[in-house]
Amino acid sequence: MDKHYPKSSDPRPKRRRSKDNPYEIYSIGAQTDQPHYYIAFTDSTGVRQELEIDESLFDVLDRFELDDLSFLNEVDNHYERSELTEASLNARAFELPETVEETVMQRDENERLHRAIAMLPEKQRKRLTLYYFRGLTYAQIAEKEGCTIMPVKRSIDTAIENLKKFLS
Repeated sequence: MDKHYPKSSDPRPKRRRSKDNPYEIYSIGAQTDQPHYYIAFTDSTGVRQELEIDESLFDVLDRFELDDLSFLNEVDNHYERSELTEASLNARAFELPETVEETVMQRDENERLHRAIAMLPEKQRKRLTLYYFRGLTYAQIAEKEGCTIMPVKRSIDTAIENLKKFLS
């Protein structure tokens, strides 16, 4: 068929098609008294063929395209997301989860640190806890204990040095 009809006059909106769909349908003069309906495809020799079809066949093929589009949308919106694995979700995560080994090591380090803190003299332990675990400043600790900032700073620095010795 030498004659190629313009698809721009087809009143139907342009649709996404499945890559497996070998044909396309279109109409010319759909709003007129004498509409024409066509199917176009490439034959086995690679030649594009365009055939005029009747309205009932066009309606069946049009319905098939709509069903196919609905299925493609469902796949895009549901199936692909449900196929995500735990590994692919973890790879997308902003912060990767800790492994079991990392969790156990962290717990052991925390226990060692707490045992070392418990071995500190009471004043050092109290000031270190207020500064690092309660988030108070040297001035707030000094005000709370009724002393100047320098003794608080010295006792916290000494506590840190003692912790280094205990933990090494």
